[in-house]
Amino acid sequence: MKIALVGVTGLVGNVMLKVLEEYNLGDFDLLAAASDKSVGKEIIFNNKKHRLYSVQEVLNSMPDIAIFSAGSSVSLHYAPLFAEKNCYVIDNSSAWRMYAHIPLIVPEINANRLTISDKIIANPNCSTIQMVMALAPLHITFKIKRIVVSTYQSVTGTGMKAVNQLLRERKGIDGEKIYPHPIDMNILPHGGDFEANGYTTEETKLVNETRKILNDNNIQITATVVRVPVLGGHSEAVNIEFEQDYSLEAIYKILRNTPGIIVEDDPTANKYPMPYFAQGKNEVFVGRIRRDFSRENSLNMWIVSDNLRKGAATNAIQIAQYIIAQGWKK
Repeated sequence: MKIALVGVTGLVGNVMLKVLEEYNLGDFDLLAAASDKSVGKEIIFNNKKHRLYSVQEVLNSMPDIAIFSAGSSVSLHYAPLFAEKNCYVIDNSSAWRMYAHIPLIVPEINANRLTISDKIIANPNCSTIQMVMALAPLHITFKIKRIVVSTYQSVTGTGMKAVNQLLRERKGIDGEKIYPHPIDMNILPHGGDFEANGYTTEETKLVNETRKILNDNNIQITATVVRVPVLGGHSEAVNIEFEQDYSLEAIYKILRNTPGIIVEDDPTANKYPMPYFAQGKNEVFVGRIRRDFSRENSLNMWIVSDNLRKGAATNAIQIAQYIIAQGWKK
């Protein structure tokens, strides 16, 4: 079996290499693709050197599974070409997410929607993944009516240049600015590009992707995306209104029994999820679970996850793991 990683030198690509080493996908050959300026260089994977190829060279090698993390333009051009060669493409960009015929997959929630003929599979946005991980099992039991979410998103979600901007500013060094304002000692209510309606593209993704993954277009959702000077992961304050009443005991039980969720919620011991401790972990952490007394059937919770892990790389590798487990690729 051949597994290709396209965009292997980026932040997410580097984490994908680590996650691939951690997950047991069986025996496979790695085909690592990068931009033209990196072709010919080498990376280390499983203690072995691997040459970096161009995307076209990897395509010519006929991989069985290709995981893309190289931006929408690369995905839009190359994903259909890989699919034509009977390759399963798992795309981490936003290019294919909202096409009706393209499955948008979080394996713990809706992997069963995949079929052997789904050759292009979309990986959801990082902030969407961690939110629906916590909300999907609650939706099954209590049916979600409305979601209000405010995110506190790590600079790692913007890429290495944003990380460098933060670290330079922290040291008082001038350099390239990725954000329109300083990010150190600051927060920016701005994620993605502003749209005509006043919302940003990141906020719109949260709305549309959540409805698609939960398979319910009736859920009312409003979002505010905020960028914070943090490296460890994304955090979200989420308010959920259910159609049915609930008990906190039932909420805790459902979440604690959900694979991929860790409940950290003990205010008396100052125990709650934080990106500082979520970094490098694959799970989604949930805490500050409490009833919203201002509105019937409503709940507040705080959700944290490493956006480069479960928010991107881990979710993609889990999709590949599912495809292999079905016997669609051997």
